Amino acid sequence: MTAVHGGPDAHGAARWDFSTNSNACGPCPSALAALQAADAGRYPDPAYTALREAIAAFHSVDKDRIVLAGSASEFIARFTAWVAREGGKRVWLPAMAYGDYAQAARAWGLQRAPDAAQADLAWLCEPSSPLGEPEPFASYVVARSARVVLDLAYEPLRLSGRCSLGPEARDAVWQLWSPNKALGLTGVRGAYAIAPAQAGADVRALDDLAPSWVLGAHAVSMLSAWVSPDAQAWLAGSLSRLSDWRVSLRERLADCGWIGLPGDANFFCAAPPRPLDAVALRAAGIKLRDTTSMGLPGHWRLGVLPPVAQEALHAALRRQEVLA
Repeated sequence: MTAVHGGPDAHGAARWDFSTNSNACGPCPSALAALQAADAGRYPDPAYTALREAIAAFHSVDKDRIVLAGSASEFIARFTAWVAREGGKRVWLPAMAYGDYAQAARAWGLQRAPDAAQADLAWLCEPSSPLGEPEPFASYVVARSARVVLDLAYEPLRLSGRCSLGPEARDAVWQLWSPNKALGLTGVRGAYAIAPAQAGADVRALDDLAPSWVLGAHAVSMLSAWVSPDAQAWLAGSLSRLSDWRVSLRERLADCGWIGLPGDANFFCAAPPRPLDAVALRAAGIKLRDTTSMGLPGHWRLGVLPPVAQEALHAALRRQEVLA
């Protein structure tokens, strides 16, 4: 089964790429400088001692709760493999979700459970993808499922609302962080998870399942920069700009007859008034994300881009209206 993702395709990178959720204000200057200064001529510390300590201090948790991962997708695959090895048989997924959760479950033979109370593993994502909204069953899932992973890939890019799980509930689940989107550096892979308190044995088991040097020098530099004051200040400053761009993108789409869905993040879904000619848009240098594979047919997910990109999209949609 071919995985479906946004971003570059066989034709290369689109000039105006609405199909990814990367921070369009990026790349973050301090993180980019850290990448450029990374020493790719040497192995990183295989234990990642300084990085674990920096991430733990940033989140105010014990360093022994940090699990490093090659990417969020790598963690999803590894965590699912661990659950299956421990005897897990069933997984609960949101009705609409990132496809790698289901793909990993299929690879390890986990069956989809209709109720989180019947699952050995449950996935949550807030803000969710593709909608960018709270998960309506989050509290129920946390209270009833044996192992819960909360994917927080888009939490740093939240433009409104708040997570439906409070600090105490989040502390009881696995929190998965992949800050390359927030930093505008999706080409660099690297992520980490924060284990629930008192999950030391599980952390060691997951570390044992990882390959040696699961993070390269550039990923270490990116994650180290992520927890720095400079990167966090830049991120905070980018959110107001993204909020303004989100408003203008919604207005341009509405002008073309699109119906936008609500959402709290730097992306949202919308339905065109008639079937979209995605091939023609791609030829014009514009790419959107079809959400059919995420469980939402007839809609497209659009990451918030600057006004110049929005103008190009608006003009291309107007041309399709004339030709329809």
